[in-house]
Amino acid sequence: MTDLDPFEEGDGPDGGATTIVRPKRAPEPKKTDPKRREVPRYHVILWDSEEHTYEYVERMLRELFGHDATQCLKIAETVDAAGRAVVLTTTKEHAELKRDQIQAYGKDESTKGCKGSMSATIEAVP
Repeated sequence: MTDLDPFEEGDGPDGGATTIVRPKRAPEPKKTDPKRREVPRYHVILWDSEEHTYEYVERMLRELFGHDATQCLKIAETVDAAGRAVVLTTTKEHAELKRDQIQAYGKDESTKGCKGSMSATIEAVP
């Protein structure tokens, strides 16, 4: 080994190999776009009707929303007891679509005198 080159090959226990350890960089914080806002959420509200059976409500909720039988029964009971129930919370456009689908679903064929679909509205989530 010469005095000028402290890392001469073959010198030292590792045969002169040098390991360089680079410190890890901290991840850069994600930048949030100041123009990007949180998307407002809307509830789809199903309103009670004396003309529609539980079976009708449950069938409609399964077909339009994909709710399971337990969810459908719980919503039907809530509508009956409270006069209204939230069936979905989503974006405004999707809520409008689902409201329109409820109102276009058709009458309850098992109830004599049923004049049409159930009523639904949307409201902004506070």
